[in-house]
Order: sequence, then structure tokens, then C-alpha cells
Amino acid sequence: MDKFWAHLIKVQPDPDPWVVLVSALAALVIVGFRMPWQVSRGLITIAHEGGHALMALLTRRKLEGIRLHSDTSGVTLTRGRPNGPGMVLTALAGYLAPPLLGLAAAWLTEQGRITLLIWGVLLFLVCMLLLIRNLYGALILLATGGAVFALIMYAPAEVQQVVALVAVWFLLFGGIRPIIELQRKRSRRQARDSDADQLARLTFLPGGFYVFFFLLVSVVSVAFGAYLMNPL
Repeated sequence: MDKFWAHLIKVQPDPDPWVVLVSALAALVIVGFRMPWQVSRGLITIAHEGGHALMALLTRRKLEGIRLHSDTSGVTLTRGRPNGPGMVLTALAGYLAPPLLGLAAAWLTEQGRITLLIWGVLLFLVCMLLLIRNLYGALILLATGGAVFALIMYAPAEVQQVVALVAVWFLLFGGIRPIIELQRKRSRRQARDSDADQLARLTFLPGGFYVFFFLLVSVVSVAFGAYLMNPL
């Protein structure tokens, strides 16, 4: 057990500057181009729904489960007061979760805690699996968790570092695109039950304000994350 904890908290050396830059470029390509984004977008949905679930627990709403769908959408089912601070915070947490998780991961990466970061991701996926309520969601979490476990068990430290860097940039960049897509749908009146529109009904602020707030947090997270991982 002592060896495990020592392994978990050990500090890895800083990556070469070119590794940080190439990993950022790889994540930007994944997020920016249609085909890789369609394949990987479900990972952002996992973070999104995990944010809803975590906030529901923190605000003492009854969490009934999570569903992840093959079209990369998802839903977190909670029960409690239909309004009030708990409901507002739970609705807010979804779009904020990917960039804030990316920012936290960037801090761990900057500290050299790559192993701790990867184990943290695995723990997050296991917790999500316990809450999942549909077969597709269970399968996608098992596949993702299996890949992360294989990375821990079989990949050398250098490979783990590169994968972790790409994942950090992916969370940071990937937090922005769904917000842009959300606003496009809202402009065509195709997202009347979106988080932003639910928040508009729960508060006195319009849905557009929440879209702007989501985008602001995401952009600031990218900027601060890039500052933390600045290779220069």
C-alpha cells in the first residue's frame, strides 16, 4: 500500500516544450474538425453530466441517475424542489464542468502529478458508472474506463504524460465548442429545454446571459490553463 501511495503522488519531470505544443495542436484538431469531434464529443458529455450529478449531490438533491445516448447527448435525473438555489446550481454545473475539470487537470499537470491525474479520471468514471441508468451509457463508460486502466497498467510514463496533456487540452478546448453549438441551436429555436433556457425560467436573467457566462468561464479556463502549462 505504501508503494502504491508513493507511486500515486510521485512527481514526473516537466515535459519538453514541443510535447506541450504538439498535444495542444492535437486536441485543437480533435475539437475543431467534424469527424474527430463527433467521435470524441461523448467524452465532453461525460464531464458535462458528471458536473450536473456532482452539484446535485452537493446541494442535497436526490440523484436518480444519468443517461448517456449514442447521439452524444445526455441527461442527469434529479428530484427535489423544482426551483431554488439547488436547482439553479445543478443546471449551471453542466457546461462549466469540462473547462473547470480541464483547469484542475492543467494544475495537476503543471505540478507533475500525472499519475494522480489519471487515477483521478479513473475514479471519476467508476463513480459515473455507478450512477448510469442505460446500457449504452454503461458500455461507453466501461470502454473509456478500460482504456484509462490500460494506460495506467501498461503504458510507460512518457506515453501517460502525452495522453494526459492531450486530455487536458481536449477538456479545455472541448468546453467551448458545445456552447457555440448551443447558441446556434437556440438561434434556430431548437434548444428550448437547454440548460441556459432552464436557467432563464428559474431566474430573472435571459438564456443568452447564461450562454455568455458559460463561454466566458470556458475562455478564461483555456487562458489560465495555457498559462499553467506554458512551455516557454
